[in-house]
Amino acid sequence: MANITVDAKMLCKAFLAGAQRIEAKKEYINELNVFPVPDGDTGTNMTLTIMSAAKEVSQMANPAMKELAKAISSGSLRGARGNSGVILSQLLRGFCKVVGEHKEITVPIAAEAFQRAVETAYKAVMKPKEGTILTVAKGGAERASQLVEETDDILYFMDEVIKYMDEVLDYTPELLPVLKEAGVVDSGGQGLMEIMKGAYDALCGKEVKIDIPVAAPVVKKPTGAASDDISTADIKFGYCTEFIIMLEKEYTMDTELEFKAYLESLGDSIVVVSDDEIVKVHVHTNDPGLAIQMALTYGSLTRMKIDNMREEHNERVISGSEAQAAAESVAEEVPAAEPVKIAEPRKSEGFVAVSIGAGMNEIFMGLGVDSIIEGGQTMNPSTEDVLNAIESVNADTVYVLPNNKNIILAAEQAKTLTEDKNVVVIPSKTVPQGIAALINFAYDKSSEENAELMTTEMKKVKTGQVTYAVRDTSIDGMEIKQGNIMGLDDSTIRAVGDSVEDTTYELLVNMIDEDSELITLYYGEETSEEEAEALASRITESYPEVEVEVHSGNQPIYYYVISVE
Repeated sequence: MANITVDAKMLCKAFLAGAQRIEAKKEYINELNVFPVPDGDTGTNMTLTIMSAAKEVSQMANPAMKELAKAISSGSLRGARGNSGVILSQLLRGFCKVVGEHKEITVPIAAEAFQRAVETAYKAVMKPKEGTILTVAKGGAERASQLVEETDDILYFMDEVIKYMDEVLDYTPELLPVLKEAGVVDSGGQGLMEIMKGAYDALCGKEVKIDIPVAAPVVKKPTGAASDDISTADIKFGYCTEFIIMLEKEYTMDTELEFKAYLESLGDSIVVVSDDEIVKVHVHTNDPGLAIQMALTYGSLTRMKIDNMREEHNERVISGSEAQAAAESVAEEVPAAEPVKIAEPRKSEGFVAVSIGAGMNEIFMGLGVDSIIEGGQTMNPSTEDVLNAIESVNADTVYVLPNNKNIILAAEQAKTLTEDKNVVVIPSKTVPQGIAALINFAYDKSSEENAELMTTEMKKVKTGQVTYAVRDTSIDGMEIKQGNIMGLDDSTIRAVGDSVEDTTYELLVNMIDEDSELITLYYGEETSEEEAEALASRITESYPEVEVEVHSGNQPIYYYVISVE
């Protein structure tokens, strides 16, 4: 006897079974990733995305279709991580928009829902690429439309759709040469198939063990200067000093090098950016007056700003402690009360940045970032993580710097969920791009002008990253073995070897050209300052016309993150 419809109870079971299956298969999906870098892989990101929704759904008792659809859509949207997770959340969102309007799902409704899912996902991606999860989903929607005229049996319908999607998945290496060279199908498409097959098994009545973990309560710790884990004794230079020099004398590259050297004698976290008429300066120092006196020899000053970081830290710690105490006091008297918030004046602009490591965090804080999201490559933050960071910034306009190409979609999704602020996502793909974007922010320009300026300037920065291979693979004719050191630029792997220094040097040889003026080495937690300085000396000997700076990024996974300007 044909199974004509799927009700809310059956859909709930099918959805949870799909989530359970991809959770079980996530490592297999991770292994399909072409680039062998130790990152937040596709299987992990898709699993965390769907599990966010599954946890909401598993706590619902006999939901109606509308409530179930809302929980799936909302949970996946907020939990979306990485590009594959965001695309999955958009597929679910489109599907749920259709089925949420009906009490039961028939073949025509399912076909319409699959079509809406694909349309929604394609719209979310600025430049859709074929040979990916999008192609597999589109194949399913096309087959679903054909089947509407052939059957009203929902199980036969699902079986045929899945068979065709498998065929499309097998064809993805023909659409993306990089997949063919590595001998794998698209990992995102494979993840989607695991979800579909898990759901189908449940619809067929197969016993599926569903064990969705309940999320533990998250205790959020403040980041940056608000954290009371940081002692004021750890703040070596107490005054964050910023100003702009309106040039009145000749200011050459040699002048800038001398000025930077002088600032380095006074403090750290130095940023000096110049054009023909102005010089933008940022430095952490114990004597701002000396920095200002030297700056005055080049011209007049404007937009001067000096913050006592030790005092600011203490005030934030005190305010945070008072707020926590007040909230606990209120909670004891009225358990359901809202937490007490400390009222602060609302700013016109605020900044959120994704960062990787204590040194990088300090650099971003020194450049005025209000909220730092710990994440990046090894664990892509979710849409909700970005949303919470945006909400924590008391500003009319909040600029978000994802600093990773796999986080941009999640940031854009958080933007659409924000109602009370103007959110501007600067599509920075790397930390050096994010730093360049912040340096070029101008307070006297509109958000539209700043978005264009920051995006334009950050694209002038070339980024290199040095890490290790987590699996054997073949890319662009290079045979890579697990454990090899790899040097990656903005587009692909440029160097492979056994030595961190030699591989980094080879990567830089590929990145430096006749226009290169400045190289910045951010060394990671597994690299010593002495090793970084030795590499800098080697680069200077080979390229004496290029300035080389060394900073502690303290980032995990990556021995070096490199900026070439």
